[in-house]
Amino acid sequence: MTDCDVAIVGMACRFPGAPTVEAFWDLLREGRESVRFPTEDELPAAGAGPARPGFVRAVQGIEGVELFDAAHFTIPDDEAEILDPQHRHFLECALAALEDAGYDPGTHPGEIGVFAGAGMNTYLPGNLADRYATGSSLGRYRLMLANDKDYLATRVCYKLDLRGPGITVGTACSTSLVAVHLACLSLLAGECGMALAGAVHLRMPQDEGHVHQKGMIFSPDGHCRAFDADARGTVLGSGVGVVLLKRLDEAVADGDTVHAVIKGTAVTNDGAAKTGFTAPGVERQAATVREAQRVAGCPPETIGYVEAHGTGTPLGDPIEVAALNRAFGPVGNPASGATGAGCTVLGSVKTNIGHLDVAAGMAGLIKTALMLRHCTLVPSLHFRTPHPDIDFAAGPFRVGTETVPWPDGDGPRRAGVSSFGVGGTNAHVVLEEPPAPVTTPAPRAAEPLLLSARTPEALARATGNLARHLRRRPGLALDAVTYTLAAGRHHHVHRRAAVCTDTGDAALSLAILDPERVWTGRSDQSPDGFALVLPGTPATHGAAELYAGLDDFRHVVDSCAATLGTDPDAVLADDALAAFVVPYALARICRAWGVRPAAVVGWGTGRTVAGCLAGVLAADDALALSAGRPVLPSCAAPDIPVSHGARWLRPDEATDPETWTRPATGEGDRPTTDTLLKEDGLAPLTLDLTGRDAAHVLLETLARAWTQGADIRWERWYGHGRRRRVPLPTYPYERRRHWAEPPSRRTGPTGHPDDLRRRVEEADPAERSAILQDFLRRQTGRLLEPEDGRQDGRPGDRLPGVDDNLFHLGADSLVLIDIVATLGTALGRSPSSSSFSFDDPPTLRGLADRVAASWRKG
Repeated sequence: MTDCDVAIVGMACRFPGAPTVEAFWDLLREGRESVRFPTEDELPAAGAGPARPGFVRAVQGIEGVELFDAAHFTIPDDEAEILDPQHRHFLECALAALEDAGYDPGTHPGEIGVFAGAGMNTYLPGNLADRYATGSSLGRYRLMLANDKDYLATRVCYKLDLRGPGITVGTACSTSLVAVHLACLSLLAGECGMALAGAVHLRMPQDEGHVHQKGMIFSPDGHCRAFDADARGTVLGSGVGVVLLKRLDEAVADGDTVHAVIKGTAVTNDGAAKTGFTAPGVERQAATVREAQRVAGCPPETIGYVEAHGTGTPLGDPIEVAALNRAFGPVGNPASGATGAGCTVLGSVKTNIGHLDVAAGMAGLIKTALMLRHCTLVPSLHFRTPHPDIDFAAGPFRVGTETVPWPDGDGPRRAGVSSFGVGGTNAHVVLEEPPAPVTTPAPRAAEPLLLSARTPEALARATGNLARHLRRRPGLALDAVTYTLAAGRHHHVHRRAAVCTDTGDAALSLAILDPERVWTGRSDQSPDGFALVLPGTPATHGAAELYAGLDDFRHVVDSCAATLGTDPDAVLADDALAAFVVPYALARICRAWGVRPAAVVGWGTGRTVAGCLAGVLAADDALALSAGRPVLPSCAAPDIPVSHGARWLRPDEATDPETWTRPATGEGDRPTTDTLLKEDGLAPLTLDLTGRDAAHVLLETLARAWTQGADIRWERWYGHGRRRRVPLPTYPYERRRHWAEPPSRRTGPTGHPDDLRRRVEEADPAERSAILQDFLRRQTGRLLEPEDGRQDGRPGDRLPGVDDNLFHLGADSLVLIDIVATLGTALGRSPSSSSFSFDDPPTLRGLADRVAASWRKG
């Protein structure tokens, strides 16, 4: 551990085919791909046009993109409808990441930062364009606030009351790892104590598929085949991922679950040393990896896995592996027990879930953290034969194709994660497996299990989710579970509590919901609407264990022993004294921890405790009475109503010493007490220790009070070593549809090609090229503005010449691909992939001649 290590303590995601981190791990471990191929009938319903040349109906989307729990974040329905869905899903995942770590942002005293990025907002132009076009100045202002990505991070800060830096990051595909880099720097600089980092990209409509075009990144068959000889592109997908970061030393000290350790990060840019703005560059990618390893203090021979950017493109993959080879060198990996070529495993999560644009790096980071946490390597899919342009022999890499245990070498397991953005911003992160968990204290006899939600329906779902989670994980430490729920979750109105002995007991209790063991209530009831009831207690159990393990209990017992002039062991061993001291100490704890009773009731030996708690009897007098010593107590007027069970004592009765010294006969019992309290609208909180464990009774009393609105100081129950947080099911959002339907989609040339095809069909072969040249000049004029063109955003008067070198007019490879795609759309067929010869200066005449020469009717 170093001072610069950063821990990943919380994670949340919604990826294609994986709505949770747990589901994501199942998908990875099982080697599944989440791509979906909609039927012809589904495509129009999704808003996609008819199939066109090169159309691929592959979809990598998330379920419920139109759903959002607006009420949970106090967002009005009309605002939720115009809010960019990317903001909605990121907000829900940000809170889920905090809950996964066991932190309630509303009660956490430190500063939490947010570093976040979003993809291009396609909801505003696609679904809200008419509202923007016809809206008032105020309406447009609201749309801007709800849709501009500038407000992504600050909206999370506002809604979750986070007071650290709130910064929206944008570097295209590398956005999420750059966000992690900036978050780590902010933590190490002391700007915040924890930081959320992540990104979201929602491609809408999700189910529209894509058009494959030679030279572009889109896959011809809907599969991403990273590093494979058949790699031809990727599939753009939707997804959101968020991690919560914290300095490692603080995370360990605070008992956090550490999923993985960030040892170092680096960010660079390619600059101009590459063939085009969108092209990757070997040298700067390699420099980024080397710098991250230097910062981490982790030489390449200690790194056993690299999660690559791995887009599955014939240009990007060879460049990336060449850069990795340059950064790693032809080294062995002693840490993994292997040497030479193939000793470092390479993979790409894009083969599972597609390319998530700005969230791509976050998917790779979460995947790699899960592999480190589970000590398991998962497969990169669709790899059969290495791409011929990738020189695997020049470096240590091999593509992992199986789910296998990650070997335990001489040092900790380590991995690298890369993400490279269009435009040249490169990011790399070096990760290490989490440190071994600290030794935990022996379990206690009982623990309080707390659940809450905004509605009864959500509370029922939360109950079922936790019961299933605990049933599948019987080895979880119950005190870590209960502390996470007590200290790390917001306490909502609808509450449920139980006192359990182990995780199995907890799972069963939540499944059965026995009303004698599981209590349900509302916190908007009066927190003062109950009475402490103290029946006579002939015996006590577990008092010695509670004395040894709970400071507040020990302090009261020690004080009583000092008053009596004896030692605590003697007090607890004396049945008469213990009958007073134990319930008195428990009641004192209840009041100190947040229970404010409106009245107190006692009968039998419990009446002395009741008199002391009501302020009538002094503690020394009450102890003397309990010890059987002759004493005439001085009695004060009660602070709160007090009863011996059958009725409330009048002031003159309460202050009469005989009330407390005469033999305890003819007093109340539970039925009469219940009747008495019901008449006054008070709920009983009974400290009945007969044959029961003292800790169990204390926790039951506190738990029942909590369900009725008492603000209990649960942290007082957990001493040093027991304040540990573990991942548990997060809040079950009650998501509803908040969606503006897009206006009717106009059928463009993709659905009805113009008469170009007919004209070409009917023309003499010698005339076809001229027809195509004329069309291309008009279409290309919209893509390239000639130097003497108009400056008002419309095409210039002079169109490009058919023999002009398009590179000289400012075209790059993307423009040339667009020109070919436009022609293919208009013709209703895809031109040959060799229509442009990139070895010669590209011209419109050359393209037209090639298409005309290859034309076949039909």
